[in-house]
Amino acid sequence: MRYFSIILLFLASFYTANLDAQQHPRPKIGVVLSGGGAKGAAHIGVLKVLEKNHVPVDYIVGTSIGAYVAGLYALGYSAAQIEEIMLKLPWDDGYSDFIPRQSLAFEDKKLRDQYNLSFRLGYSDGELKTPTGLLLGQSAGQLLQISTDVVPKFTSFDDLAIPYRAIASDIVTAKAVVITKGSITKAMRASAAVPGVVDPVNIDGQLLVDGGIANNMPVDVVKAMGADIVIAVDIGSPLLGKEDINSAIDVISQLSNILTNTTTLLQKEQLSEQDILLRPAIDDLSTTDFAIMPQALILGEQAALSAQDRIAKLAISPQDYDNYQQEKSNKSQVWFANFANPIVAITYQNNSTVSQTIIQEKLAIAIGDVVSIETLNAAVTRIYALNQFEHVDAEFIDLPQGRHLTVTTQQKSWGPNFLHFGFSLQSDFSSKSIVAVDMAYIQHDLTANGGEWRNEAKLGWESMFASEFYQPLAKNQRYFSSARIEFAQDKWEPTQTRPELVNEYFQANLGLGVNYTDNGAVEFGFIGEDGRLSFKDEISASFDYRSVGAYLSFDYDSLDSMHFPTQGNKLSLNVYLRKENYDEVTGIAPKDDSFEVQFDWRGAFSFRHHAFAGIVSFSSLDNDSDFSVHVSELGGFLNLSGYQQDALIGAHKAFAAIVYQYDLGRELFGQTSLPLYLGTSIEAGNVWAVNDSIKLDDLIPSGSVYLGTDTSFGPAVLGIGFASGGNSTAFISLGKSF
Repeated sequence: MRYFSIILLFLASFYTANLDAQQHPRPKIGVVLSGGGAKGAAHIGVLKVLEKNHVPVDYIVGTSIGAYVAGLYALGYSAAQIEEIMLKLPWDDGYSDFIPRQSLAFEDKKLRDQYNLSFRLGYSDGELKTPTGLLLGQSAGQLLQISTDVVPKFTSFDDLAIPYRAIASDIVTAKAVVITKGSITKAMRASAAVPGVVDPVNIDGQLLVDGGIANNMPVDVVKAMGADIVIAVDIGSPLLGKEDINSAIDVISQLSNILTNTTTLLQKEQLSEQDILLRPAIDDLSTTDFAIMPQALILGEQAALSAQDRIAKLAISPQDYDNYQQEKSNKSQVWFANFANPIVAITYQNNSTVSQTIIQEKLAIAIGDVVSIETLNAAVTRIYALNQFEHVDAEFIDLPQGRHLTVTTQQKSWGPNFLHFGFSLQSDFSSKSIVAVDMAYIQHDLTANGGEWRNEAKLGWESMFASEFYQPLAKNQRYFSSARIEFAQDKWEPTQTRPELVNEYFQANLGLGVNYTDNGAVEFGFIGEDGRLSFKDEISASFDYRSVGAYLSFDYDSLDSMHFPTQGNKLSLNVYLRKENYDEVTGIAPKDDSFEVQFDWRGAFSFRHHAFAGIVSFSSLDNDSDFSVHVSELGGFLNLSGYQQDALIGAHKAFAAIVYQYDLGRELFGQTSLPLYLGTSIEAGNVWAVNDSIKLDDLIPSGSVYLGTDTSFGPAVLGIGFASGGNSTAFISLGKSF
């Protein structure tokens, strides 16, 4: 009987405890993570303290960088995992949508080299057009996708391991937008799209930008989700003092701070006595320098530890916390396990005129493939490198039978016709400086296969006007035809042995070609010229000439930079067969058959901060006379550096150089700093007249020492060149040097 009473007492106690738990459940805890750029690592420190204290998070909401950290936590990553992901990510890459040269197609490489000023400017419908942001957000979006991995789109963010919301601002209405479903990567990107700096993100027809404008610390949102107790982390920037406002940029920064501070103050009013507000000591940290993230993380942890007593009161038992963690893990495994499932369908949402055949070829993902984040990122990069799109996105939907991949491409909003600009200045501080400004207006998509009409102009010491129609002959654009006509004026400065020389000519060519790889093309065609060669003195003769003939060109180009290469090769072989007709001039045959070969190679390899490059250039012309207007030049930076620009001209040319470069800037100031190259070259070359034979004994030794940097506006080089015979130059080069 006594044992029976004990059992009844135990059952009654258990029932009473269970009934009390149902009547008095633990309070639901919501975490709010505000925006603050690189200072967002402080959020990780706060989450670490919550985990150490066994504090469960039932809801999580974030704005801007807060939406990023909150999104990863909602997916099921721990604070330690987020720290590893976030601190290893190359955040500075997100500040540029610049496509690496080696990733561009061959034609785009030539265009980049010629028009080195990276303006995004288009013209259509009778007006000039630009993007809506300085950055397109492609690189930043891919960085976010690397963080979130190949997760699918969600019908509701309530289905995540922790229910989640991201806050953005509608740029049209200026109202806060709570993103509750869809692509978590796109939600993060929209929440952090700084207006005017990054393109707005289109979600369900709304143009969304940084949520900090409308609600930088969304306490109201997490309360609406059901949170009883809120832990809010404020990392917003304080207002600048009067002494710190000294420029237009400072004024713009202050306006941004005013907006975010105003919204944060309104949200603080919604906090109750039981809520916890944390303000890490991050006021002196930069929002844009991601090198400060480890420091910000520590400050976030310190801020949470300062509220240790209040946070500890929210703890649950170790067993209950283990159950909570297991429940989160079970939820996250629903989508993490699907990463190993094969692709069962691929859909292309191609909002451009680029052939889907080309996009599909670049994607290089097939039905049945298992796609990792590395594979997906490489595929998106290949598509974006077509240089035809404003954005390229790839998203998954998980189906019972496998994964459905959707690839979305968005054409450039400032197209389809674009303006391009280039600039160069070469000077040896003694003779005339050589300046060139290049401009092009290129109309795209004029035919079903993507025909282009290119109109180009070059102004300065030399000039050129040209019009070319480039016509791909198939949807995949492998085969093409081209027709070009141009007027050019080439000049050679006077030297001790010749007066100034001017060659003015019209040239037309018609060709057929094949892009045999992304890095190269072969072209065959016909070429004609009608020109006049003039010597700018009162003694030498001037005469007219004409020529017709055929050409064959072979090109391959995988070089990562034309000016400071560290890897790749660039090879060009051109062959011309011409019939040349000259006016009656003493010593020149009136009719002449000529055969010309031009060969140029440049290659490089590197290790750590050291790079080695080789240059070889050779040309030779064979004809029935001792004269030709088709000459080659030597002189200038890394082209027989001891001589001024194009000082030597002749029908035959031979040149070779070995170049060594040391990346001084990144060695001294870190990997993300602007490169600063300290270089030197050993060179040898010469030119010969038509009737001379090339002799190695005639080669002129030369060399250079220089300091240079490569920017988005092209290279800048300052150096000294020297050659045998006492020739030497000091030179400065801005912009392209070819």
